[in-house]
Amino acid sequence: MQEDSLVEYGARRTIITLTAILCALLEIVDTTIVNVALNDMRGNLGATLSEVGWVITAYAIGNVIIVPMTSWLSQQFGRRNYFAASIIIFTVFSFLCGNSTSIWELVAFRFLQGIGGGALLVTSQTIITESYPAKKRAMAQAIYGLGVIIGPTLGPPLGGYIVDNYTWPNIFFINIPIGIAATLLTLQFVRSPKYSEKKSINQVDWLGIFLLSITVGSLQYILEKGHEDDWFESSVIIFLTIMAIFGLFFFIWRQFTYAYPIVELRVLKNGNLRIGTFMSFILGFGLYGSTFIIPLYTQSILGWTAMQSGMLMIPAALTTAFMMPIIGKLLSKGVRHQLLVAIGLFIFFIYSFWGYKILTPQTSADNFFWMLIARGAGLGLLFIPITTLALSTLKGQQIGQGAAFTGMMRQLGGSFGVACITTFIANRSMMYRSDMVSLLNVNDTDVQQRLALLKNGFLSKGLPVDVAQQSAYKVMDGMVTKQSAIMAYMDVFLYLGFAFLVCIPFILLVRQKKDKTPLPDLGEAMH
Repeated sequence: MQEDSLVEYGARRTIITLTAILCALLEIVDTTIVNVALNDMRGNLGATLSEVGWVITAYAIGNVIIVPMTSWLSQQFGRRNYFAASIIIFTVFSFLCGNSTSIWELVAFRFLQGIGGGALLVTSQTIITESYPAKKRAMAQAIYGLGVIIGPTLGPPLGGYIVDNYTWPNIFFINIPIGIAATLLTLQFVRSPKYSEKKSINQVDWLGIFLLSITVGSLQYILEKGHEDDWFESSVIIFLTIMAIFGLFFFIWRQFTYAYPIVELRVLKNGNLRIGTFMSFILGFGLYGSTFIIPLYTQSILGWTAMQSGMLMIPAALTTAFMMPIIGKLLSKGVRHQLLVAIGLFIFFIYSFWGYKILTPQTSADNFFWMLIARGAGLGLLFIPITTLALSTLKGQQIGQGAAFTGMMRQLGGSFGVACITTFIANRSMMYRSDMVSLLNVNDTDVQQRLALLKNGFLSKGLPVDVAQQSAYKVMDGMVTKQSAIMAYMDVFLYLGFAFLVCIPFILLVRQKKDKTPLPDLGEAMH
C-alpha cells in the first residue's frame, strides 16, 4: 500500500529516528537557549531591552509562518531535499547569528534561522510517523515526544553554562557540527514519498502564501509584544489585529476556492485531527506556559542564576522521558486517549495547586522538586495521547498536513500562554501593590517600628540621617513590590490549575473515531 511505502526496519529505521529527533531537539533547544544570553547580547551589541527581545520574537515569527507550509513544500521539492535544505538554512544562519555585529543584523538572521527551524519540528514528526507502521505509531510518537518535551528544558541550563564559561555567540556555533551531521544523514537515509506531482510555477498559491504570512506573522507579533506595547493602547497592535482577522478570513476563503491550496484545510474534516489540533493548543499552553513561569519566578523573585533555574527543570524532563514507554504501552493495550489526557490534565491541576501553596520569598529547590515531578508526569500523559490521536487515522500526505496543524497550534498555544501569563502577572502585581500601599499607614505603630528598625540599620553603617531615612523607605517599597509579585504568581498557578480542571469533562465527552489497526505491545516496536 502507498501509505506503507516509507515504513523502515532495523538499523535504517533507528538511524532515521535518531536523525529526526536530533533535528527536533536542535530546533526546540534553540527556542529557549537564547533566553539566558539576552543580557550579554544587549551589552555586547549596545541594544535596549526592547530591541534585544526581538531576538526571540523574530525566531518565533519565522517558525510559525513556515510550519503550515511544510507539507506543501515537501511535495514541491521532495521530503528529503526540503528537510536537508531546512537543516542547511538553520545551520548557516546559526553561524551568521554568532557572527552578528549589530542587534538588527542578529534579528534578521534569527528570523531566517526560524524559517529553517520551523520545518525541522513538523517534518521530523512526519518522518518518524511514516517510518513506523500504523500499528506502532504510539511508539513513534513516544520517541518524537522525548525531543519536544526535553528540548525546552535543556535550553536554559545549556545556555547558562555556555554564557557563564564562554561567550554568547557559542550558543549558535554549537548548532553547526550537529547540523552538518544531520544533513549528511538525511541525504543518505531519509526517503521522499511520491504522493503527487509537484505544481508548476503558475499553480503556486502565491496569494495564499502572502495571506498566511500576514495572518500568522501578525498574530505571533501580537502575542509576543502585546504586553510590552500595552496591548490595544498601541496603534501597531490594533493595526496588526485587524490585519490578522482579515488575513485569516481571506486565507480560509482562498484555500477553499483555489485549485492548488498552500494549506489543505479539508484534512480537518478528520474528527481525530480536529480533536488533536484543539488539544495541541492546550498542550502548548501548559508546556510552554509552565516552562516559562518557573524560571521567571526563581530568577526574578528568588534571585537564582539561569543555570540554577535550568537545572531545576531537568528531573521533571527525565520523569516525562520515563513515562513515555509506559504511556505508549497503555495505548497499545487499548486505553482510551481521552482518559489518559484527562488524567494528565488532572495531574497538571495538582501541579498548579501545589505551586500556589508553596510560593514564598524563600521557596527552596527541595520545595519545587516533587511539584515539578508531577508536571513531568502530566506532560507525558498529555503529549503522546494527543499526538497519536491526531494522526491515528490519517494516511499518506495527510500525515504531514496533520502534523503541520498540530505543530502550529502547539506553538500558538505556547505563545498565547506566555502572553496571557505575562499580562496577568503585571496586572495582578499592580493591583496587589496598590492594595498594600493603601493599607500602609505611616501613623501605624507597626509601620513606624519597621521603618525605625530599617533606618537604625542604615545609620549603624554610617549613612547620614536623611539618606538612612530614604533608604528605609526604599527597602519598605521593595518589600511591598516583591510581596505583590509573589501573590500575582500564586494567582497564576491557581487560575492555570482551574483552567486545566475545567477542560477535563469536555475531553471525556469527546468521541474518537477508532483506528482499524490495533496497536501492538510496544515491546515489539523496536524490532
